[in-house]
Amino acid sequence: MEIVDNQLRGDNPQEVRRTLDRLVASGHSQVEARRLIGCVVSTAVCDILTELRPFDEPAYVAALQRLPQLPWE
Repeated sequence: MEIVDNQLRGDNPQEVRRTLDRLVASGHSQVEARRLIGCVVSTAVCDILTELRPFDEPAYVAALQRLPQLPWE
């Protein structure tokens, strides 16, 4: 959750804050919304490490926009 906290604090990428606000507005608790964002973060990190590729911010933002649908669904 440290990555999520850092992204929220730094407002980078801005979509993280927008996603948190959207999820909370749609009825998710703050804790659940952060957990969902964390699922996207962990999937992105796993992809970077297993596929040895750079961070793909457009794909990350797209995955955030699809929440609450999880990346593996």
